[in-house]
Amino acid sequence: MGMNKNTILAWATFIMILMGLLLIGLGIYRYADVAGWGFAAVGVGFFAIAWVFNALKGRV
Repeated sequence: MGMNKNTILAWATFIMILMGLLLIGLGIYRYADVAGWGFAAVGVGFFAIAWVFNALKGRV
């Protein structure tokens, strides 16, 4: 099974969503102080990048 551009972007999107959820979860449950806000903000940023990767599927 060969991986084309769309398959690679789909895997990248999936990994970015998992990392975003992990970072938001760390921000909520592990770090209750100010550092948690940073973790959650970076997790939302991962979601934004995953959205861009998903939008690029079929266009590159």
